[in-house]
Amino acid sequence: MEYVFVATGLVCLFLGGDWLVKGAIALSAKLGLPTFLISLTVVGFGTSMPELLVSVRAAFANAPGIALGNVVGSNIANILLIIGLAAVIAPMSSTSRSSKRDLVVMLAATAMLAMMLYVGTIGFGFGIVMVVLLALYLAFAYVQDCAIGAGEIEEGLAHITPVRVGLLLVSGMGLLAIGADLLVRGATVVAADLGVSNAIIGLTVVAVGTSLPELATSIAAALKRQSDIAIGNVIGSNIFNILGILGLTALISPIPVAERFIVIDGWTMLATTAILVALLLLGRGIGRMMGTLFLVLYAGYMITMA
Repeated sequence: MEYVFVATGLVCLFLGGDWLVKGAIALSAKLGLPTFLISLTVVGFGTSMPELLVSVRAAFANAPGIALGNVVGSNIANILLIIGLAAVIAPMSSTSRSSKRDLVVMLAATAMLAMMLYVGTIGFGFGIVMVVLLALYLAFAYVQDCAIGAGEIEEGLAHITPVRVGLLLVSGMGLLAIGADLLVRGATVVAADLGVSNAIIGLTVVAVGTSLPELATSIAAALKRQSDIAIGNVIGSNIFNILGILGLTALISPIPVAERFIVIDGWTMLATTAILVALLLLGRGIGRMMGTLFLVLYAGYMITMA
């Protein structure tokens, strides 16, 4: 039955994330927000809602190892798996001023988390710091990006009625809540049955499962040759995963850090983030060959779980 919980939870997370993002984009279109700000906040943070609800549910279920594994694993998957697949479909590049700013913020947040891992526990104090930093960052991004003006939004979403927007938002949140509960329940039982730690389950099944909305959004953007949306989605998601999700989770329950995160996963997350930032800031972009390399590296990372 636990495997049914996991499968059903993943489906609910995927559908809920998709509906929530569509509703949020339609709402933001009516508010006249810039394209990259939408991709960073509404799309990027919206697609991170599965990670948020799963991590918070894990904290209340006394399984914080799943929460940390979920965030670290999702951030690695967002870069190597999702950007890799998107780049194979269409080369990725982003030269906007906003994207450069947010790439630096993502790298700084990742480096901060990597250092926190060495403390051994991510506690209440760290949680406050991360949530405050997220609030300051969002305020700064909003003020700066709104001066750019509104961008183009997919026509089908821009003309959705207010009632349908509300239904998409409420239904999406409802499915996410149900999916998060089922996934955490099933994943903890599966971990016990297989004799593996919650951290490993969080880094693999839970991390990839909660990254499905990011995967769907970025692939759709790549097919439409909208690399700003694909990249902004990943940047926003990774920033929110660290500052928002781990911050809120740490406020609920201290997060113990397993040795694996210090030795392997933290360094992997930091290295992949640094590579992505360097490629985009230096104007190299991410072509199909680099995208293929990202996928190979992700496969190699998955092998370390065996």
